[in-house]
Amino acid sequence: MTHPRAVLVVTDMQVGFVREQSAHIVPVVVDLVRRWQENGGEILFTRYLNYPGSPFEQFFNWRRLQSSPEIDIVPELQPYLADHMILDKRIYSPFTHESEQTFRQLGWVEFYFCGIATESCVLKGAVDAFERGFTPWLIADASASHAGEAAHEAGLLVTRRFIGPGQVITLADLPDDLIGPSTERSTVEAT
Repeated sequence: MTHPRAVLVVTDMQVGFVREQSAHIVPVVVDLVRRWQENGGEILFTRYLNYPGSPFEQFFNWRRLQSSPEIDIVPELQPYLADHMILDKRIYSPFTHESEQTFRQLGWVEFYFCGIATESCVLKGAVDAFERGFTPWLIADASASHAGEAAHEAGLLVTRRFIGPGQVITLADLPDDLIGPSTERSTVEAT
């Protein structure tokens, strides 16, 4: 089965979001990005940039991710950045009026989301894709929360309620035409 203009959205894999609770997905996402690229797929890297006076400062008193090295995409993904689009954002989602127009001009139809954090930026991107008429997928075992497993699981639950239970998948569910065949795919169930 061929997938029309699918894009892998690597959400906020930034130094400031990789903590003990989320570090385990760095090699998983790196392997996914490598295989997606080797199969000729398109990749969108998003990078969240906090700023003085942001809602995160106002309502959460959270001032992190305003400068390097916290805003930098993790070193393991640096070799892939030059060949793909990087979208800096100041909101949870990669979707703004301008970015949506760009995505449509590029012909992207299916959006495969992975990265950090499942319950916020990954979920919000998938929901916004759904609401704009795109086909969203959330790759559960290539996503994590820096707030821990309970937040990750909550994000998966809410995502299923927002975009449909069949849209939350695992690496094992990814079609070969997107990432090539592999005997090393994860068998972790998305619950």
